[in-house]
Formats: sequence, structure tokens, C-alpha cells
Amino acid sequence: MRHVLSVLVENEAGVLSRVAGLFSGRGFNIESLNVAPTLEPDVSLMTITTRGDEQIIEQIVKQLRKLITVIKVVDLSYEQVVEREMVLMKVNTTDNTRAEVLRIVDIFRCKVIDVSLTDLTIEVTGTQSKIKAIINLLQRFGIKEFVRSGTVAIKRTMQLD
Repeated sequence: MRHVLSVLVENEAGVLSRVAGLFSGRGFNIESLNVAPTLEPDVSLMTITTRGDEQIIEQIVKQLRKLITVIKVVDLSYEQVVEREMVLMKVNTTDNTRAEVLRIVDIFRCKVIDVSLTDLTIEVTGTQSKIKAIINLLQRFGIKEFVRSGTVAIKRTMQLD
């Protein structure tokens, strides 16, 4: 099962290395990893996506909590969350295909962030399924370059009835 872990850590040298070492030392894979400072400059938030059964994830969470630089660990997999990824990709275009690529970009509410005579650079932000769908549609034109941010997630606020 896929799990998204939110890990609040002290923003200091070596923290990322210790967290990554914890995963690799136990044979666990990190599918995606995002790290950035929070509103407090001495605290960062890591969003880690991994796969494993309940026992493995429980072990990972316990081991993360033992690290001195880790402030808080939350497995967001059991929470209502808003989850997004960002992709930048260069798609081949010609005079004949540019309009069709632009229609797809518009349908998916993406942004064209750079244009040349031979390609469009597109920014896609959304869920993994949205990103997969637009990649499938644009592959027939040829994707020249592709970079992906990995998952970021935040817990939804519970609405009062």
C-alpha cells in the first residue's frame, strides 16, 4: 500500500541524510521526497511517499520518531488530505500539432511556461491520476524532457455540520 508521511524536522545539516539513511539501511524505498522550510526558518517539512504493509510503515514511523532532529511524524494515508504534484515537460510541436497540444493543455488547466518553434514547456499541477492522464495524451507528440516534484500533501480541515 502507498503511504504519504509528513515529517516535521529541524532545519539543519545532515537531517535529510539521516532520514534517507534510515530508509536505505532497512531496505525501504522512498518513491518521492519533498523538503522545504516551513514558516519557521529553523523547521522544515518532509513529505515522503513510500510503499509497504502496515507493519513496515509502523516500523518506519517508530524509527523516524527516534531521530533527535525529528519533531513530528504523521502518516497521512489514513487522513483526508489534499495532495498535489508538479511536472514540467517539454512537448514536441509542429505547426500542425501545436493547436491540439494547446487544447489538451487547456482541458487539463495546465500552463504553457515557455514556447519555441519546436516545443512547448508545460507546467502540470495536480493529482497523480491527472498527471498520468496528461502524460498518456501527450506522449504521442513526443516528450523531450520531463521533471517531477514528487508528492506534497496537507491534511484537510474538518468541516462542521
